[in-house]
Amino acid sequence: MSPTDISRIIEMAWEDRTPFDAIESQFGLNESAVVALMRSEMKRSSFKMWRERMAARTTKHAALRKPGVSRHREVNTRQA
Repeated sequence: MSPTDISRIIEMAWEDRTPFDAIESQFGLNESAVVALMRSEMKRSSFKMWRERMAARTTKHAALRKPGVSRHREVNTRQA
């Protein structure tokens, strides 16, 4: 996997509203593979912070999302 792909996967994993399913469809990595990648590419403290943050996020799992959520970002969020 290229450094660019790894960087994009990490970026997507940090985003609250990007589900693991989107990462899997784009890069072929399931949730456990993303966790392993994050563990190997991040400092221990950063990985721990990310895991604690993701543990409480229902938006990271498409099956747990509210029915009306189909986008990776909030509709009311401004674009630069």
